[in-house]
Amino acid sequence: MRILLFTGKGGVGKTTLAAATAAALAGRGRKTLVVSTDPAHSLGDAFGRPLGAEPSEVDDLLHAAQIDSRGLVDSTWRELRQELQIALAGAGLDSLDAEELTVVPGVDELLALTEVQRLAEHGPWETVVVDCGPTAETLRLLALPEAVSGYLTKMFKPGARRTAAAVRRLGAHLDSLRALLTDPATTTVRLVLTPERVVVAEARRTLSSLALRGILVDGLIVNRLMPAPGFWRGAAATWMRTRRTQQNAVLAELADAGFGPDEVKPVEHRAVEPVGPAALQEIAYELYRGLDPLAGKGKGVTPLLQVSESDSGYRLRITVPLHRDSEVDLARVDDDLAVTVDGFRRLIALPEMLRPCRITGAESDAHGLVVSLAGNRGPG
Repeated sequence: MRILLFTGKGGVGKTTLAAATAAALAGRGRKTLVVSTDPAHSLGDAFGRPLGAEPSEVDDLLHAAQIDSRGLVDSTWRELRQELQIALAGAGLDSLDAEELTVVPGVDELLALTEVQRLAEHGPWETVVVDCGPTAETLRLLALPEAVSGYLTKMFKPGARRTAAAVRRLGAHLDSLRALLTDPATTTVRLVLTPERVVVAEARRTLSSLALRGILVDGLIVNRLMPAPGFWRGAAATWMRTRRTQQNAVLAELADAGFGPDEVKPVEHRAVEPVGPAALQEIAYELYRGLDPLAGKGKGVTPLLQVSESDSGYRLRITVPLHRDSEVDLARVDDDLAVTVDGFRRLIALPEMLRPCRITGAESDAHGLVVSLAGNRGPG
């Protein structure tokens, strides 16, 4: 099974492209589910029909669903929250503190992601295409499994007598959710953008943030490219040529950043909003030219920690794509490194051999961060 997540800045057309990709996969004989976690609920608009929380058929081999995250909070989270309150009270907290600690920000997004996992693992689908919310919401959503799992681990030590069954169950589920998201053989992200410099700048930050989370980006889609004006004349044609020239410059910037033609797929702007399976198939053909939408090597980088010896101790490379304008911050937090790239932060556990060492310096290049550490290397 493959899971393909579509995200991008709000208004770039990711819902339409996710729906078109799902239609193309179904057209190639793959049993496909397209599901939206976007609160805007616009997936049904793309197909021209209402959608519910459970998958419904919209075409041959193609089903679609719109997750109601608010409803999940009212049903699923209420019972689990009560169990967590009891567990926290058993750990020595009074009832008021226990109630405050179970108010988890972003729990609706976490439950939406959990529902995607449920549909993917228990349905007959070969491919699940996910129309995620805008980039900021998606990044927060994808970071939640690790963040909440770490929170539970610190509050309830593994094997502790007072660890409630609900806590253990939630922790195990979050670990499986994180494993699903960071398995490049199963889950990849397709980033949608429009050919504008401000949007491309955000896309670069998104690539770095996803890499920090260990999530693979398998391609970029540049949507709403101005059609070539051809032999048109007059002021309208002049405006179109000027706009297309600016957009071509943005595409050249992506090429300079190392994205090849197989990794950047352009889609031209349309005069009429594409609605319904037939219109989505037209977009899919322009996007994939009849080829498998899942083909491709992928540009994203799964973060790796590489340790090598140096004259004064060790060098630790953290592989994460950086741009020359990236803002990077690094701090030591106990046995973790807090790495922040363009405002997105992740705690990365230090390899055991480096935990007694102290950080003596750090530098960055296009491939990531190199941290210098001093300490005893020990025998061998």
